[in-house]
Amino acid sequence: MSRAFAAYFKQAKHDGDPSPDEPANNSSVMSADGHDYAVLSNCNGTLAVYRIRNDGVLKRLKRWPAELD
Repeated sequence: MSRAFAAYFKQAKHDGDPSPDEPANNSSVMSADGHDYAVLSNCNGTLAVYRIRNDGVLKRLKRWPAELD
């Protein structure tokens, strides 16, 4: 999860967002369709979802499985 948090804030900095929404502590790793996902969320909903690939690399998703919401 620490890698997902770091990727989220790095992307926000790259996009020029000076104050991105803060993910909550209830963000977690979830499974769906046989794949693992790092789901970052807060009281406003899902902020970002990263698929955890077999080699351990995180890939940010624009669209994610509905069961992760």
